[in-house]
Amino acid sequence: MQQVLTGISSLEKALEGSRKVLLVCDSSWPYINIGPEIESAIKGIGSPLLKFNDFASNPLYESVCKGVEVFNSSGCDTILAVGGGSSIDVAKCIKLFCRLSPDALYFKQQYADSGIKLIAIPTTAGTGSESTRYAVIYYEGAKQSITHSSIVPDYAILEPSVLESLPVYQKKCTMMDALCQGIESWWSVNATDESRVYSRKAIELIMANWQEYIFSCGGDTVSTAAKAVMLAANYAGRAINITQTTAPHAFSYKLTSLFGLPHGHAVALCLPEIWDFMLDSPSSLPNDPALSFRPSETSGRLSIHAVFTDIAHAMGAETPQDAIAMFRSMMSQLDLSKPRLAISSNTTALSSGASVISTEAEKSPTLLDTLASSVNPIRLANNPIPISQQDARQIYSIILS
Repeated sequence: MQQVLTGISSLEKALEGSRKVLLVCDSSWPYINIGPEIESAIKGIGSPLLKFNDFASNPLYESVCKGVEVFNSSGCDTILAVGGGSSIDVAKCIKLFCRLSPDALYFKQQYADSGIKLIAIPTTAGTGSESTRYAVIYYEGAKQSITHSSIVPDYAILEPSVLESLPVYQKKCTMMDALCQGIESWWSVNATDESRVYSRKAIELIMANWQEYIFSCGGDTVSTAAKAVMLAANYAGRAINITQTTAPHAFSYKLTSLFGLPHGHAVALCLPEIWDFMLDSPSSLPNDPALSFRPSETSGRLSIHAVFTDIAHAMGAETPQDAIAMFRSMMSQLDLSKPRLAISSNTTALSSGASVISTEAEKSPTLLDTLASSVNPIRLANNPIPISQQDARQIYSIILS
């Protein structure tokens, strides 16, 4: 059972019983304000400072293999992940793979709990990866989704002061990813009473604190807002750990890979358009018969309209339509508008900055077909309203218009 702790001072508790620690950290390590406290805590248990950072964003399978080799050859018994989602994903995979055979692809073998202690300290507030059973790595250019209950870190340590030095754009993107996860988890067909509690907390915390978190210029208010948003991201992660993501995330991945758009920005562009599409479905009408949401303990059958209305109320809106308008207003205030695309005869490229997309994108059937065919059907299966490939093409056209 995971323990979620607050404050870097709690690292000493998490390290109790550990003898040798592998610190998995990314390129931001030299700039992390809590680095000295982490190093002190590791040295405090008599462990040398052994760092593994030989990986990049969107980590490769080969990098994880190097990490497994370092972990095993050094005789470590604990992994401490410090950083964003990539650091935590690498650490999760090292834990899962370190007791498997190196003679075959790790992700093709049967997983089992390695028994290795894993501690995660996130330095962004977005994915909530510190509390999920998921990790993503890449092998020969293909995304490999790694899932196992044992890779939920034993300890998640939330230290909100790390957020105050993040670039503002990164804060915006990661926060919107957390908000989208809270919303998607709530309407997922896999939602439970527990996951909806986490979703509500995530949404309410972000809606109450996002302006101060992004726009305030120092002082106690920023620390309070940063603490709230970091906790919100963790709640969103706990919700997604139960339900998985839905259509907005499924739509976002190709926007990121084609145009280099950060994930949080991409998914936030998709969510209001997909929500709009679902509101137009007959299944979302107020009088529609209740639909089944697996496997909710006490509310297994809810109408889509009731779910959408509950989400709207958590956002501080009266109706789902008001909530979508509120979401779009947030995007405008955050200057997370649609990216400026340059369409040539052979390529589509993302230019710097955020602006209005060229209408030429709408005239590119190849682009729309590529996007529509890329949507992961597994993620779509979690969506409360079915979305066909033709629907996806239409939605992408609106996203890019």
